[in-house]
Amino acid sequence: MALKKKPVTGMRDVLPMEMQIRDFMMNQIKETYRSFGFSSIETPCVEHIENLTSKQGGDNEKLIFKILKRGEKLNVEAATTEDEVVDSGLRYDLTLPLSRYYANNAANLPSPFKALQMGSVWRADRPQKGRFRQFVQCDIDILGDATNFAEIELILATTTALSRICPEKTFTVRINDRNILKGMAAYCGFPEDSYDQVFIILDKMDKIGLSGVQEELLEAGFDASSVEKYKELLETIGKDADAVKNLGSTLAEVMPQSVTEGLAHIMETVAGVSATDIGLEFDPTLVRGMSYYTGTIFEVAMEGFGGSVGGGGRYDEMIGKFTGKPTPACGFSIGFERLVSILMEEGFSIPGQKNKKAYLFEKGVDSTVLAQLMARAMEERKNGVQVLVAQMNKNKKFQKEQLMKEGYEEFEEFYKDTLKY
Repeated sequence: MALKKKPVTGMRDVLPMEMQIRDFMMNQIKETYRSFGFSSIETPCVEHIENLTSKQGGDNEKLIFKILKRGEKLNVEAATTEDEVVDSGLRYDLTLPLSRYYANNAANLPSPFKALQMGSVWRADRPQKGRFRQFVQCDIDILGDATNFAEIELILATTTALSRICPEKTFTVRINDRNILKGMAAYCGFPEDSYDQVFIILDKMDKIGLSGVQEELLEAGFDASSVEKYKELLETIGKDADAVKNLGSTLAEVMPQSVTEGLAHIMETVAGVSATDIGLEFDPTLVRGMSYYTGTIFEVAMEGFGGSVGGGGRYDEMIGKFTGKPTPACGFSIGFERLVSILMEEGFSIPGQKNKKAYLFEKGVDSTVLAQLMARAMEERKNGVQVLVAQMNKNKKFQKEQLMKEGYEEFEEFYKDTLKY
C-alpha cells in the first residue's frame, strides 16, 4: 500500500516562494518588537487538558485536538468518559499558554514583563479557503502593568511592525472597552444577564447595519424602548477622543468616567507620538468574541482588505486563575496568515533582497572546474550575494523557470566540454 503524499486534511505544505515572505515578515516583526523591549519566549505546543477547557477560550474549546494518555495510563476498554483517556491537547492560541508560563516563571521575569511569542496553533475547524487547522499566531503581551501605558505600547509597536511590512498601506486601529459596552447596555435598560446576547447581535453591525441590529434585538424579545434608545445612542457617538469623553458624561450614572477618560488618554497619546501615519478610531460596536477580555479591546484594519489584520485587548483575570492573585495583562496579535495571503495575492516582492545567483554545472564536469566554481561561489557569498550551486537538469529551461520563481535572476553555466563554457 502506497504512502499518502498529501498532508493531513486541514494542514498544508508551504512552498519556497511563500516561505520567503513568511521569513521576511517574521524578521520584520521580531526586529520591530525587540526595538520596543519585548523579549522572545516559547511555550510547548501541548497543554494540560484542564487548562484548555477552563472556559476561557470561548468557541475555540470546541476545536481542541485532544491527545490520549500514553502507556499504562491509557485504558480505553475500562474508560467510561473522555476524561479517563485524555490528559492534554494541542494549544488553540498563544494567550492561555502565556498565562500559564507567566504564572510558573514570574519570579524569574522582570515586572512588567513584555513578551513576544510566535508559533503554530491548532484548531479542529472545518477546512476551507484561507482557513487551516494549523496556523501561525504572532503575539505581544505586557504582563503586570495595569496602566494605560500597556495599551499605548502595544498599539504603537503593532502598527510600527505593520507599516514596516506594508509601507504603502494605510492602517486603522478601532478601539473600545468592554466596560463601555456594558455601560451602554445598562444605560439603555437591557437586563444584565442578557448583555452577552446583546453584544453578539451588536457584533454583526458590519454585516447587517444598524437597522439590522435593531431588528434582531427586537426579534430576540428585548424591550422596544431599550432597543430604540440603544439605536439613538449608537447613531450619535463620534469616533475621536472627545467623543469618548462625551460618552463618559452620558453614561456617568451607570459607569465610572475613569473608563472613558482612560480610553481617551490612550487615543490622544498614540496620536501624539506615533511614528507612522495610522488612523485611530473609537468604535462602540467593537465587541471581540473572546470571553477573557476585561477592558480595552482593539482591532486593526488595512486599506483594501475587508476584515481585520490584527486584534487584542486587556485580560486581567486569566493569570489569576492559575495563581489566585489578580495580575493585569494586555496583548495584541497580528493576523500573520491573513497578511501572508494578502501579500501573496498582490505578488509582493521582498524589499532590499540580496542578489540571488545560480551556478548550474553539467553532470560529469571536471572536478577541478567544480572546485573553482565552488570557490567563486564562496567569494560571492562573502560579498553578500546569495549563490546556489546545483547540477544542471536535463530540462534546463524548466529548472531556470522554477528558480526564477524563487527570485534567482542571474545564472552561470558550467559544462564538461570546455567549448561550451
